[in-house]
Amino acid sequence: MRTRADVECWLTDMDGVLVHENQAIPGAAELLAQWTDTGTPFLVLTNNSIFTPRDLSARLRASGLIVPETAIWTSALATADFLKAQAPGGSAFVIGEAGLTTALHEAGFILTETMPDYVVVGETRNYSFEAITKAIRYIAAGARFIATNPDATGPSVDGILPATGAITALITKATGREPYVVGKPNPMMFRSALNRIGAHSESTGMIGDRMDTDVVAGIEAGLHTVLVMTGISDPAEIERFPFRPDEVLTSVADLIQRAPVESDLPEVD
Repeated sequence: MRTRADVECWLTDMDGVLVHENQAIPGAAELLAQWTDTGTPFLVLTNNSIFTPRDLSARLRASGLIVPETAIWTSALATADFLKAQAPGGSAFVIGEAGLTTALHEAGFILTETMPDYVVVGETRNYSFEAITKAIRYIAAGARFIATNPDATGPSVDGILPATGAITALITKATGREPYVVGKPNPMMFRSALNRIGAHSESTGMIGDRMDTDVVAGIEAGLHTVLVMTGISDPAEIERFPFRPDEVLTSVADLIQRAPVESDLPEVD
């Protein structure tokens, strides 16, 4: 049976694991520094498709966490990676922000409103009825339907906001077509992340705060799974599911390897 000692690479969720409401979770900075100092490959994963890795790296730095943009893997990047493999040089009509459009551009996709191959829906704070109507018509005409992530709501200081899953549900109701969702809990996002850092599932761990996305996808991808209790999960939440993570920890601070304490006592022969 695999244990934490077998883990050579790490994937970790961001919100609820490393940060909470833009504040670094205690132990997160030390763990990231430990991975960097020991040369341990890692990627920070997020279903947020609004921001580019550069944006997210800057936001994490403002919270006191040093994560290079090359160590961030978003659902937008995973979606672009998937579409590049499916239809190199294809075209898409996109509902989303810079994180998604930039990723698709860099993958060689053409963003168009003329007979697109795909309709790709991601996160945005400016959902347009006109854009949603266009998406419905393109899908009805034969465009393939892709979503970056399934989250129906997102947080804000004023309360929850409708998110990608809510908009794709509207489009599905109008077209009768379900989207293919690339982000968590699809284990494809984890497999693309593993490919990004040249890691193998047998020697990689996944740290998350959600049973329904992080843990289940980690299990299905064959990873060592760690659930931390600094996000939305609590003991009652864990009991609702028929599967279990390999480890349940209070926070990422429990993953820091502490240096042995030297004793001042003389050695005994």
